[in-house]
Amino acid sequence: MKPTELVHSIVLAWGWRRRLIAFVAGALSALAMAPFNAWPILFLTLPTLVWLIDGAGGGRWGAVGVAASIGWWFGFGYFLAGLYWIGYAFLVDAATFGWLLPFAVIGLPAVLAVFTSFGVALARILWTRGAPRILALAVALTAVEWLRGHALTGFPWNAFGYALASPLALAQTFSLVGLWGVTFIALVVFASPATLVDDRVETRRPWLPLALSIAVLIVLGGYGVVRLSRTPTRIVDKVHLRIMQPNLQQDVRFNYAAKQQVMNRYIALSNRASEPNSPGMRGVTDLIWPESPFPFFLTREADALAEITQLLPPQAVLITGAIRLAEPVDRANPHAYNSIYVIDHNGSILGLYDKVHLVPFGEYLPFERTLERLGLQELTKQRGGFLAGDRRRLLSIPGAPLALPLICYEIIFPNAEMPPGPRPGWIINVTNDGWFGISTGPYQHFQQARMHAIEQGLPVVRAANTGISAVVDPVGRIINSLPLGREGVIDSALPRSIPAPLYARLGDAPAAVIIAIALIVVVRQRVRSNFKEF
Repeated sequence: MKPTELVHSIVLAWGWRRRLIAFVAGALSALAMAPFNAWPILFLTLPTLVWLIDGAGGGRWGAVGVAASIGWWFGFGYFLAGLYWIGYAFLVDAATFGWLLPFAVIGLPAVLAVFTSFGVALARILWTRGAPRILALAVALTAVEWLRGHALTGFPWNAFGYALASPLALAQTFSLVGLWGVTFIALVVFASPATLVDDRVETRRPWLPLALSIAVLIVLGGYGVVRLSRTPTRIVDKVHLRIMQPNLQQDVRFNYAAKQQVMNRYIALSNRASEPNSPGMRGVTDLIWPESPFPFFLTREADALAEITQLLPPQAVLITGAIRLAEPVDRANPHAYNSIYVIDHNGSILGLYDKVHLVPFGEYLPFERTLERLGLQELTKQRGGFLAGDRRRLLSIPGAPLALPLICYEIIFPNAEMPPGPRPGWIINVTNDGWFGISTGPYQHFQQARMHAIEQGLPVVRAANTGISAVVDPVGRIINSLPLGREGVIDSALPRSIPAPLYARLGDAPAAVIIAIALIVVVRQRVRSNFKEF
């Protein structure tokens, strides 16, 4: 079959064939994300979406409905393939939560696909012939991706812009326009081959959009190469990090009877240097443990605190996740915070941060009273749920620059978490991706944390229970890391921050200007098309 014949069969597809094509194209698009990073696949799948929209007929508003259906099936395939790993969390306690697995694995992608459906419908309203329809799709889908990242507490996971997170040279674009600007660029670039089969009467140079898109990738890659070459990794003096990755199974983390087993493992691992010539904790200034690692409230267990003080040399502090019981304690309805402590060798708490952006259904129940009546509870099984912290705050750590603490998926929200005041020198991200097993989820999470370093020009130090733990410099280079599913420690220096890049200074404003200009072009073309038809 000739390429033009294949395209015409996609444009003319109807009924279940059209839905199947959209679903498969969406599912294949997930290969552009970590750990595969097969972003060239989008040069096939996004043009397929364009051709499906071209074939959306049935009158003006009927065509919008058809486009919405196409968008939903494309989005459903994309999110189902990209987020299947969420089901692993429901198998940690299968007896309690296993029955919810199909609802989560199918239900969440089905809901998220509504955003894609709305975006494709909006694109169809703006649709016109020729190359401008590529801009229409990019504007509309970027708008709904931004909405997905903000509505109902937000979930910008696997936004299309992350397709340009690899190679590292291309990823430097995040320092200019952030996630939403890169998302717009990615959608325009990868959808551009759709014009190759356009009628030459409608598109005089059907090859031009693809040629320009390739030129954009070359320019952005060239910018990235220059930026990387001019930004070597510099080190903060007298800071020696040790990150402990225990690779602890989830059922142990919730078992109070395993308290001593857990502490013994943490102490033994923390004393295990990654370099044979650095025995014990000698020279370590900052020991970092992952998110909420204890099956108990740390500050209420004197013996556990005593073990920590014995572990830490005089110059060292422990930076650790922990569950903090809210005061005053209401025994009938207790609440807790998901927190980070900074503890010195005397057992004194030098710093505290309570997680602000909680995970729905994981750390709290939306519509709590109604859902609890149905027998639902948080996956963490924290009675009464977690409370959100009152505000973002920096941690002051002796001997180190000010640090921005981010717990778990707080790090995936671009430019929304920086508190007012002085600029921090690094980001501490503690997380527990052990919920999701050996799947693509932890790789995606790490990729997004790495892009956050580039956006902000700040190094990211990441401690994850099962991995991926890493030290990432402010342009996204991985200085050291531990792979998924392995216990161990990382000994590393702390990279220095760099001056705030454009995105850290201006936020989403440059991206908004670019998208607004594209929207004006699309609307003008749409008005001209309507006038000609009239």
